[in-house]
Amino acid sequence: MYDIRWIRDNEARFEAGRRARGLEPLAGRLFALDDVRRAAIVQLQAAQERRNAASKDIGQAMKDKDSARADALKAEVAALKDQMAIWEADERNAVAALEEALLKEPNTPLAETPVGKDEHDNIETRVFGEKPAMDFAPKEHFELGEALGLMDFDVAAKMSGARFVVLKGPLARMERALMQFMLDLHTDEHGYMEVDPPLLVRDEAMFGTAQLPKFRDDQFAAGDGYWLIPTAEVPLTNLVRESILDEKQLPMRMTAGTACFRAEAGSAGRDTRGMIRQHQFHKVELVSITTPEQSLAEHERMTACAEEVLKRLGLHYRVVTLCTGDMGFASQKTYDIEVWLPGQGKFREISSCSVCGDFQARRMNTRYRPADSKQTRFVHTLNGSGVAVGRALVAVLENYQQADGSIIVPEALRKYMGGLEVVGGK
Repeated sequence: MYDIRWIRDNEARFEAGRRARGLEPLAGRLFALDDVRRAAIVQLQAAQERRNAASKDIGQAMKDKDSARADALKAEVAALKDQMAIWEADERNAVAALEEALLKEPNTPLAETPVGKDEHDNIETRVFGEKPAMDFAPKEHFELGEALGLMDFDVAAKMSGARFVVLKGPLARMERALMQFMLDLHTDEHGYMEVDPPLLVRDEAMFGTAQLPKFRDDQFAAGDGYWLIPTAEVPLTNLVRESILDEKQLPMRMTAGTACFRAEAGSAGRDTRGMIRQHQFHKVELVSITTPEQSLAEHERMTACAEEVLKRLGLHYRVVTLCTGDMGFASQKTYDIEVWLPGQGKFREISSCSVCGDFQARRMNTRYRPADSKQTRFVHTLNGSGVAVGRALVAVLENYQQADGSIIVPEALRKYMGGLEVVGGK
């Protein structure tokens, strides 16, 4: 969320950011809304000062036994009170209108973020590994899972509708193994603190990480002001909501493996088969809270931590820098990690790592106190998938499939799978 004072002081940068995202100029309209607010405040202050002065004059007039003057002053004070109520309403309406407009504004991209319209303008940054060599036509994950009798979309649809799946036996265990492997890696080797957060959060938490109000239709409302989390980014980031941290606490790194829930509004017809786009899925999330000076280096570090998951699994992937037209609402810069899926014959996103600057911190009112200053500053927040568990399962199935439909269990997962080396087969 923006501070209107920042926009006034950085109008050119603000408008350049909007142009980069393909948006029309807006600063003038925001300034007009702010001018109404400021004018109402000036009027209120002048009226308050006059009312205070008139109140004193009433006392003096009564002391001088000048009832006519006292009555006139009382009438003036009463009129001022009525007028002030109108100006106070004007101020509240102006503040609400300005806040509503500011809440709809996406974060300003960093200068290094490539400018573009959509995913076709993203830039490939690096590639790891090579496509697996297969002397047979690779199948998609749902074909493999259904043939094994361990992935059932039909029974899930009877219970819950489209975009759900039931995993059974070794595939259910493999999904659990993937999450455990990722959490162990991030906590034991990457220094993240594991957190087991609530899956239900209030409006304020969703507002803090910018899921509300703009993306209300993408969320699952649970009633009574509660929401099912679309990602553990929401509860993890809100752990520092309305806090003043000491600089020595930063960077703060947290991870969680949770179920996530998304309405997938606007995705009709996209990925209707399989596990790529589900209403319910598991994900290991990474969140960092840093100083402004630390955030860009932390972004590179976080992305490397997510990449390490795929390296340990022996999966071919690439990292792309998202352009301004494809980047998320709260992000200043985003790396997507895309894993190769032989069954689909293309790369698909499996992780997205973003630096948000102080955009979320302003919404949550989260600050820190620098060691050499008495003034507080807003923290910077970062989030990333470390990685999406369901999509990792998809990638393992498609990359480790064999001609007979069996699946080799990656070395990194075997200790979590009771030593199992192959799923299915003779």
